[in-house]
Amino acid sequence: MQNPVKTSTHYDFGALRAAMRRYVDADILPGVSHALLAGRDLIEQHCTGWADKERGIELRSDHIFRAFSNTKLVTTCAALQLYEQGRFGLDDPIERYIAQLGNRRVLKPGAKSIDATEAARSPITIRQLMSHSAGLAYGLLDPGTLLFQAYNERKVLHPGTTLAQMMDVLAGLPLAYHPGTGWEYSVATDVLSRLVEVLSGERFDAYIQAHILGPLGMTDTGFVVPEDQRERFTAYYAGADIENPMQPGLTRADDAPWPQAYLRPVPRLSGGGGLVTTLPDMIALLRSLLPGGPTLLKPETIALMMSNQLPAGQYIQFPRLGEIAGKTFGLGGALTLAPSSLEPAGAAGEFQWGGIAGTHWWISPRANLAGLLMTQRQMAFWHPYSFEFRQLAYRAAGRA
Repeated sequence: MQNPVKTSTHYDFGALRAAMRRYVDADILPGVSHALLAGRDLIEQHCTGWADKERGIELRSDHIFRAFSNTKLVTTCAALQLYEQGRFGLDDPIERYIAQLGNRRVLKPGAKSIDATEAARSPITIRQLMSHSAGLAYGLLDPGTLLFQAYNERKVLHPGTTLAQMMDVLAGLPLAYHPGTGWEYSVATDVLSRLVEVLSGERFDAYIQAHILGPLGMTDTGFVVPEDQRERFTAYYAGADIENPMQPGLTRADDAPWPQAYLRPVPRLSGGGGLVTTLPDMIALLRSLLPGGPTLLKPETIALMMSNQLPAGQYIQFPRLGEIAGKTFGLGGALTLAPSSLEPAGAAGEFQWGGIAGTHWWISPRANLAGLLMTQRQMAFWHPYSFEFRQLAYRAAGRA
């Protein structure tokens, strides 16, 4: 584990810390770790609450979290390293490298059967995979739909299968829409992790260890918590009401997303959600994408990551939430074109994403500010606590 040096500052983060403690005291979150960077300087790092409520273990900076979709940032960076080497072009069709994903079929509008399809108008490109505009789905957030049922019946996300086997399953499933014509959060980043394997000739875990985790000193990030480090692995909780994120009450969910998850190796090296990590390791990753020192990727590649990759006027959307105006997508993260009423006015141009259990990161090039926020509560992505944190963080850092 790294021990990042905290820069002495005149900032006052008392209100921010008190707000995070309020969520813990209200039994809405078990515990929260957070960090803020002004440029590359660490200006705030703090933990509050519990790593394990029942055992009375207070949260520390060295505790290990389920990254879930925070994993996507690592995977996107891995793929972009190969892009910088000229191994592929962003607009290359993925079938050039993963043949199973060619000759796509697309669900017809209003389809009543998974077999009601038409030929895709164009192939899936790697740019579309990185921006979740390829037409793939997830089988997580839209119960009752044809693709949700099909993805679960065919076990697209099953941890007992390899990335190569996942491609075989995806080959037999239609797309939700024609590539490049919509946006849907999806398994696209798992496809990218398979692309890394194909192009590098290495297993995905070996590649990221050699080219990202090792060079950045991310010693606690991986697909399995080592047995001698399990005491540092945070407990996992479900909220009281999935429809009301502010309803007090937490229930342990030790067997989610499956029994012994992250405690024993599984064949699936999920680039979309398979890593565990720590706050210091994520600080190291964010620092590597910020100017003012050596960067993991070339500056022009980082600028490309943080630029809109969707057609003009197209925004991201989620089931039950609809379109989120002002939010588009770059390569591996959402991009804020126009901040909402929940966000700081200074957040325009912010690049961000997070995991379903509440591990968030964001980078604001205009404000020269980056943040990390980590908890372990189901359905805590874009939870009210994360919006309040960003408001208070920008304010304390003088960027509101």
